Amino acid sequence: MKPAHMAVAAFAVAMAASVVPAKAAGDLNLICSADVVICEQMQEMFQKDHDIKVNMVRLSSGETYAKIRAEARNPKTDIWWAGTGDPHLQAASEGLTLEYKSPMLDQLQDWAKSQAESSGFRTVGVYAGALGWGYNTEIFKTKGYKEPKCWADLLDPAFKGEIQIANPNSSGTAYTALASLVQIMGEEPAFDYLKKLNANISQYTKSGSAPVKAAARGETAIGIVFMHDAVAQAVEGFPVKSVAPCEGTGYEIGSMSIIKGARNLENAKIWYDWALKPEVQSHMKDAKSFQLPSNKSAEVPKEAPKFEDIKLIDYDFKTYGDPAKRKELLERWDREVGAQAN
Repeated sequence: MKPAHMAVAAFAVAMAASVVPAKAAGDLNLICSADVVICEQMQEMFQKDHDIKVNMVRLSSGETYAKIRAEARNPKTDIWWAGTGDPHLQAASEGLTLEYKSPMLDQLQDWAKSQAESSGFRTVGVYAGALGWGYNTEIFKTKGYKEPKCWADLLDPAFKGEIQIANPNSSGTAYTALASLVQIMGEEPAFDYLKKLNANISQYTKSGSAPVKAAARGETAIGIVFMHDAVAQAVEGFPVKSVAPCEGTGYEIGSMSIIKGARNLENAKIWYDWALKPEVQSHMKDAKSFQLPSNKSAEVPKEAPKFEDIKLIDYDFKTYGDPAKRKELLERWDREVGAQAN
């Protein structure tokens, strides 16, 4: 080949290379605070689309918040995906997470954008779900229990040892329940209620979704959880019915945050933008995750509990996402409820 032709060929190759979008490579250290099935699905989908190895750890949101605080001077995590929004907001207020305005923001539901704005864009909403419970219909039929439609009904002495809920120190679900009851009833009546409810609690689990999984297996009658977790068990074929409490209930905005000092920052931003895409969020139902997606164009699973069908409180994310308020409520729960646990 003549030198001139070689130069033209080389130029053509260079131009072709320049129009192919460069793929980021390397690693991404991710903590996932959703159910392990959706965590693994997200990991697999992302790795299929990107030349990035995702080192994923599954931890509940309370545990993640504690880990990120402990590692603040030497972060081991790049991004935290999912889990209730309160601990994400607490991490944001302590400067543990990084401000990032995704180009996807305009495509999100108002509640997801509000989550971002209230945190100074240090977190963003990825899904939402209302708090309630699921009960095992077969156990109820066998034992002749009456369906609990309201928070007050859970105090029925017939349910002694028949209810599970997570520990609010480790679980974002249970912290949302604690904060919701305080907002519904007032702090003093809420703690009186929780102390009475303790007589019916068989176990305070580590994970927020564990109580309804136990109910599905027939190990307990009732699990206090996010309603979509109860729906997931029913879709799997278990005899579980979900309930939205008659007095009203709180809800979560499952969130996502980039950790300040992330070693793989560019890869964290790639995940962040990718996880907000409608086609990605539309796949959550494939992992039996029935939350409401944050992207307006994402497909809402037909099984997802709809907010318009539930009496929701105007949950105060700012107050109950404040570290001082969280600390105060958890310390009181430890003293007055946890210390009396069966």
